This record gives sequence, C-alpha cells and structure tokens, in this order.
Amino acid sequence: MTGLIAILRGVTPAEVVGVGQVLVDAGFPAIEVPLNSPEPFESVRLLAGAFGDRCLIGAGTVLTSGDVGRAREAGARMIVAPNSDPAVISAAVAAGMTPYPGVATPTEAFAALAAGARHLKLFPAGSVGIEGMKAWRAVLPREVGLLPVGGVDATNLAAWAAAGAAGAGLGSCLYRPGDGPDAVAVRARELCRVWQQANG
Repeated sequence: MTGLIAILRGVTPAEVVGVGQVLVDAGFPAIEVPLNSPEPFESVRLLAGAFGDRCLIGAGTVLTSGDVGRAREAGARMIVAPNSDPAVISAAVAAGMTPYPGVATPTEAFAALAAGARHLKLFPAGSVGIEGMKAWRAVLPREVGLLPVGGVDATNLAAWAAAGAAGAGLGSCLYRPGDGPDAVAVRARELCRVWQQANG
C-alpha cells in the first residue's frame, strides 16, 4: 500500500464513521486509529464495517503482539507502530496484515526488514529529514515503501513526495480530537490535492 494514511489520534467511536466518511470521499486510501485513543478497537471495528471494502483500516501505536491480534479481530488490516519490535512485525505478517514499524536509523530499518516488514514508518520524520530519507533510499531495497510521519503537512508534503516517499502519515494537520467532519473534509481535500499533484 502506498499513499496517505489519516491518523485519527483521539477519535471516539461516536464520531469515527462521520470523520471516516469525509476521508474516504476525499480519496484517502488508509485510516489509522491509534490505540491511545478512546475505545480504539471499537473505532477500528466501526471503520472496517463501514469502509473496509474501499479503504485500508488499521490500528496505530501498536506495541504488543497481543494488540495485533485484537486489532485483527476488530477488522484492521494494517498495523502501525512508533517503534520497531520484531514480535509485533512478525505477528502482523503471520496474521496477513501489513506492518508499518517505526524506524529512525538505517540500522532499525534493516532490522525491521529482516523481521518481515516491507514498509517503513520514518518516525519522527523531522529527525530523519528529507535528505536523510534520500540517503536511506539509496541503500534500501527499491521495493521498500518509506512513509514519513511526524511534522508532515501541506507545506512540505510535496517535497517528501519528490524525495521518494511512498506516502505519508498525517495526524494533527488533518485531525485533532473534537474536530468535526466538515473541518476535516477541507483539510483532507487539500492534502490529497497536494499529494496527487506531486505524484503527477
């Protein structure tokens, strides 16, 4: 999977379908509910039921292999983590899910690949930097997708794309706890427009 991932940190089950609808309508191919949100597995279940046939639904901030199983039972098909834990990666792969482990150094990147990952979350992206990602791109296998997360927004999304990012995880620039669907829709359309233009 490549493209933009909407990160709905802090979303509640009561609002998640409404927010999810505007994201799907705007063209987001993936939505992540971080597990430090209220009732995250319920939100994943609701999103998967409403949009799972049109959008990749996943859980984020996944720190244990047990939570990988709970996310899968809720309907998640993507596991996103802030760190690179071989047990979490292998559990996701074994469950037929797509892991996005968080990596901040080339050593972590190659360790994640050895554990079975094929997509890497550059986190925090601001620390790695665009030039850093270009250097990684030169040594990592070409098929590995690099997804910057943390500090990516409409002002620099095109630059990340030009440097070879396969997508980006978008959090507070897209959704903050309490934001309604109308506000999220405006930001979602703009971010998708920037991404599409950058990718020709």
